Order: sequence, then C-alpha cells, then structure tokens
Amino acid sequence: MAARTHWLFGDQLGPRFIDPRHGGPDRGAPLLMIEARSVLGRRRFHRAKAHLVLSAMRHRAAELGDRVRYVRADTYREGLREALRKGERLTVHAPTSRAAAAFVAALDGVEVLPARGFLTSREDFRSWAQGREEHGLRLEDFYRRVRRSHTLLMDGADPAGGHWNLDHENREPPPRDRSRLPVPPPWRAKEDAIDEEVRRDLDRWEREGSVSFVGRDGPRRFPATRRQALAALRHFIEHRLPTFGAHEDAMLADDGVLSHSLLSSSLNLGLLDPAECVGRAELAWRSGSAPLNSVEGFVRQIAGWREFVWQLYWHFGPDYRHRNELGHRAPLPDWFLELDADAPDARCLSTVLAQVRDTGWTHHIPRLMVLGSRALQDGWDPAAVTDWFHRCFVDGYDWVMLPNVVGMSQYADGGAMTSKPYTSGGAYIHRMSDLCDGCAYRPSDRTGDRACPYTTGYWAFLHRHRDRFAHHPRMARAIHTLDRLTDLPEVLDLAARRGTAAP
Repeated sequence: MAARTHWLFGDQLGPRFIDPRHGGPDRGAPLLMIEARSVLGRRRFHRAKAHLVLSAMRHRAAELGDRVRYVRADTYREGLREALRKGERLTVHAPTSRAAAAFVAALDGVEVLPARGFLTSREDFRSWAQGREEHGLRLEDFYRRVRRSHTLLMDGADPAGGHWNLDHENREPPPRDRSRLPVPPPWRAKEDAIDEEVRRDLDRWEREGSVSFVGRDGPRRFPATRRQALAALRHFIEHRLPTFGAHEDAMLADDGVLSHSLLSSSLNLGLLDPAECVGRAELAWRSGSAPLNSVEGFVRQIAGWREFVWQLYWHFGPDYRHRNELGHRAPLPDWFLELDADAPDARCLSTVLAQVRDTGWTHHIPRLMVLGSRALQDGWDPAAVTDWFHRCFVDGYDWVMLPNVVGMSQYADGGAMTSKPYTSGGAYIHRMSDLCDGCAYRPSDRTGDRACPYTTGYWAFLHRHRDRFAHHPRMARAIHTLDRLTDLPEVLDLAARRGTAAP
C-alpha cells in the first residue's frame, strides 16, 4: 500500500514530526506544507512573529527538498484542494489549536496521529487531574508527577538536592551596580536569502492591504531551523544557564533578556523537543557546570509550566476562553493595541512595551507583573488581553496564551489554575528591577501627582473585588490592610480619573 501524504503544520517543523518510528507518518511518506495567507490576515500579528513563522516554514521546506510539496494558498482548504488528488488519504499530527483540530477532524480520509512535542499525554493528565479539580489544579503537584515519571532531577525516589522547589533561591533582584548581568549575550540568528524573500513578501502583502501588522521587524532574533535551535540551546546551556536561576524574576531596563534562554519560540515551532532541553540542563548540573537552582528553575519552566499550560488548554474545554469571573469588560486602550511605548509615563510599562514592540518578546515577569497586572488592575476584557498576547509575542499560540492569560494573568477563571491573582503595587517592581529609577512616579505613593499607577491600581483592584477576596486564604491579609487605608477615597478617585489612559 502506498504511503499516505503527511501534512506538517507551521508549528510541527522538527524531525520528530516525520519520524515513523515513534507514532509518526507512514515510512517514506510524501510531505505537504501549506502556507495559508488567511492565517496572517485574521489578526494583526506582530511583524516579527509573522516573519519568524514564515521563515521557519520556508527553511524547513528547503531542507526537505523534493520530499515536500510546499503550497502557497489563501486558505488551508484551498491548499489541500491544490495539493491532493480526489480521494487521496492524509495523515497529520494533532494540531495545537482547537480551531485547527476541528478543521482537520471535519476532513474526509484523514488520520489524526497523536500530538508531539510534549512530555505527557492527555490521558496521563486526565488520570492525574481526576478528583483534584474541586480544590483547583496546581502546578506544583503536576510538576512533581512529571519529574518522577520522567526521572528528571531525581536521586532515586527523592528530588535532587532534597527539595522539589528552589524558587526561594531564584527570586533575587538584579544587581544594583550594573545595568546588565555579567553574562555573554544570547545566541543570535543570521538572516539569509529566505529571510529576504519573507520580508519582501510581507512588505508586498501590507501594500496590497491583505495583511496588517503591529510591532517592528528588525533582524530575526530567533532560530528558524533545527540547526539554529540546537546552536541556541548549546549556547544557553554552556554560557547562560549557570546564571539563569537567581535572577530569573528580575527586570532591567537595558537588558530585557538577562540570562533567559529565548528557546520558547523554538519549542513552540517544534524545532526543539522538551526532553532534549531538560535533559541537557540536567547533564550540566550533574557535570558540575551549572548550579542546581538554575537547572531546577529551567526544568520547571519546560517540564512544569509549559506542560501544565498545554494540558490545561485541552482539559478545561472550549468554554474556558470565555471565562470572566471578575466581570472585567473595559476595552484595551489604543496605545496598548498599537504598542505605543511613548504613551505611558510609567517607566516600567513604557520599557516593557518597547521590548514587545521591538522584538515580539519579553520574559515571564514583565508579561505577568507589568503588562498583565496593568490589564488586571484596569479591568480590561480578558478575552481581548488574551488575543493581544497571542498576536504580539513570537512564542504566542492559542494553547500558550489562553491558560496563561485567562488563568494565570487575569484570574478570569476564578482560581481554577492559580491560587491567587498575580498583581501588586509598585513596591514589587521597585524591588525586582531598576525600572522605577528615573520614573515620573514613586512606587510608594498611593495618591498625588507622583502616585505610582501600579500602587494606586492595586488598592483600587482590591477595593473593587473586596467581597470576593475578604476570606481568601492568600488575599485576606491584603484586604485587611485595605480597610486600614485612611486615604482610600483619594486612591479610588485617582484610579477612576486615570482610567485606561496611559499612566
């Protein structure tokens, strides 16, 4: 029987997606890739994100040569009509979004193969989650299960070093005597003729009006090939992993990367496998070239949080994207939608928004405690916030951003995946960064012209949801402090006057 054609989506670009030995397509299967322009036309994606995805797809097609048919079409359906003969059978690995999965499921003659690129199966997650949802599904319990089942950072039955969680060693503020961490710069891509072609096409499509982007498309910063992704991984493990842990939650105005790996886009494109990333990190610790706290922090991000978010995306079901337990309805302001980093006077917000505008990336703490916290405090619609993160980050996909934003960032699920809302006053930003230095506002001020918008916004947020959090085990103390504020009327008045204007 002839091998069936195997369809590769644009986030299924690594070799494991065409390997028949591990639940892949038929041996020797011809391959199909479809570049559907309508995907870019549905939303205003970040220009750098569009460039990276198209560059990665076209590089992969060039590597595969005559084995792949690369079709450029307006839609996936048109691409399939062009590429396949009537009645031709097809295989495809399970897509990573509900919309794509529904589209594939509705096609005739298609066998959907198991999802690839993750450490845990959906069946294993369902087994773990059974009976736990009443009290909330929590990362820590799931992370320990993954560590045990994959023998990651384990000494027999015990966690390496005697502790599962080394967060207490990984929350150091940045050094105050320098603007950058003393580490080698991250790996950087070198563009080639394929990147030039992608940039010309994006320019032409914009002129024609079929697509519209936000953000800047500077030189490509992230890997577009398996070879580049492996080089970036090696560079991180050898030169940056040793200093990653301690300052992974820190922020610096002039160093938006610090010691972070910048590997999320490569993982989410399928260029890297999570097992090889955490495996190489563990080898670095066991060989003595990286400390345990750095390695555990990196392993937690990939084998813990990334896996957790992937599983929750499917586990919570299609209605999860509409959750809005706090009743937030405010629209995103234009300056935020347009990545106008010059609009905010708050230095932290301006700096982080500029990082997103210029690169399509910033690490997890600016995402959560600067961008997400601003949205939460001002009561922006969580569905719109989710869409913004999906569009504006090079590593943003539906499965990535839906749980991260609806659950973690905006607490719109009422605590289904996190135990508290993640927001704070300016004191946290001041402690963990140099972003308050030279700012127009003072992190300690709640009222007055120099009141920090995060400090004012924090107390206004607590007041707005006082009844919900009054008896919450992790929020009751903050509500008690709120009740003791003698200047609360002035705080609320200032918060109301600022509204969603750029502070």
